[in-house]
Amino acid sequence: MDNIETNDLETHLLECYLFVDDYLQSNPKVAAWRRSNNSDPDFTDAEVIVIALMQGYFRTDTLKRTYQLVIANAEGAFPDRAGYKQWIRRLQRLPDQVGRLVRAAALRGLAGEGRKLYAADSLPIPLCEPARHGRVRLLAEDGAKFGVTASGRWFYGFKIHALIHQPTQIVISAMLLPGNRSDQVAARGLAQSTGGGVLLADEGYRGEELFDWLYDQARTLRVMPSNGSGEGHSAVSRARQQAESSFSSLWRRFSDRVYARSWHGLWTSLLLKILHFNLDRADIVSQPVESTRD
Repeated sequence: MDNIETNDLETHLLECYLFVDDYLQSNPKVAAWRRSNNSDPDFTDAEVIVIALMQGYFRTDTLKRTYQLVIANAEGAFPDRAGYKQWIRRLQRLPDQVGRLVRAAALRGLAGEGRKLYAADSLPIPLCEPARHGRVRLLAEDGAKFGVTASGRWFYGFKIHALIHQPTQIVISAMLLPGNRSDQVAARGLAQSTGGGVLLADEGYRGEELFDWLYDQARTLRVMPSNGSGEGHSAVSRARQQAESSFSSLWRRFSDRVYARSWHGLWTSLLLKILHFNLDRADIVSQPVESTRD
């Protein structure tokens, strides 16, 4: 890691910590998940989560490398920290808390935003290289399946499906499903988190049955581009392009390179990346300086 900007890193850590700790302190039922006498450890859940969030800051491939970089460059910020193995065990027990933080960051970013305009999209989370497709079965018992990408390439693993608000590009909700599950299945779950609105859809969301279900059950109107080149088509296409740009930005944070050997570890890692993305989009944290990237 070259040219560490200490002030920039410390500011980013503090901004993340203030948001996470404030939420956990304000929602004691979310924080009080332990069922043991050791319910108030010196090394807090907020600190556990904040160290992991620095993966988005350093743009590293693994949480282990993230932990090493945080300790190497900001050791004094976590005087009661646990060792790596204990830290990662603690982290993997917090997916519910991280998921709630994702939602809290989204709500902060959408404060005062009256438009209920959304786009849904999905991207594959491959668990191995194509050369290993014939023998890999990692996380098969947790639902990993063979699927096909939008470009027609086979992969083994999962798909992450997300609902993105327009035009803020904030991720409202996300789901991790087997790689062979269709976008239409995910659309029903994602739409439940909107409270109604307009869903800008692409080819993966066609079908009269889905249209009727979204309208009747989720108060959501699905809108798809027509084959023409009129103003309506251009507006929907532009919004879809913005959503795809948001996904591309999220994936540049290494969401397509997640190293985990359990479903909970995989899902927690992805949620952390989405949380850091939403913190940026909602202007809760400042953008890291490019020179601090790994």
